Amino acid sequence: MYPFNHKMGQKIQSHVPGVSCDRSFLAHFQVSAAAAVATSNTGVLAATALTAEAQVITEGITNPAAPRNIIVKGNAAGVAGDVVITGTDYAGGAITETIALNGATAVEGVKAFKTITQIDLPVETHAGTDTVSAGWGDKLGLPYLLTHNTILAAYLDNTKEGTAPTVTVSATAIESNTIDLNSALAGKVVDAYLMV
Repeated sequence: MYPFNHKMGQKIQSHVPGVSCDRSFLAHFQVSAAAAVATSNTGVLAATALTAEAQVITEGITNPAAPRNIIVKGNAAGVAGDVVITGTDYAGGAITETIALNGATAVEGVKAFKTITQIDLPVETHAGTDTVSAGWGDKLGLPYLLTHNTILAAYLDNTKEGTAPTVTVSATAIESNTIDLNSALAGKVVDAYLMV
């Protein structure tokens, strides 16, 4: 069966002659337990030594199991520079994001990456000792271009979240449509209900 297309401009009549409204659909978006694994500072790229020259990494990269935001982390105070993530969005389009390192503090990106094809690493701050790793955060990519936050409810492991998730939206960039549950992901199924 071919799925509904919510972009066909369907209208709903009102009780006022000549006045109609756009029809919305209720969508059930689900991320499997296997894909909704806990955040990781090293899941995408294990700690990699920085050198006196900038590096372009294309090997040893692991994609998140579902479109997620990316985390970068240095191993020591003072580690600085930009890490550039290149890959694809939920729909397969090419995207990049630049994330500035903050010493040994994990720094989260905001875009949801389906795949990561390249990671550009900066030069070392401390000769011979700096490393940088990359992983994924709790922000899950949504497969819709949204103008407004239309999430009605979110569930983790079949239990409704008592606090609404944090949702970012974009009508033009699919990678900027994300949902971040109030509870940390931990290998439990995620269900979200939204209007599209």
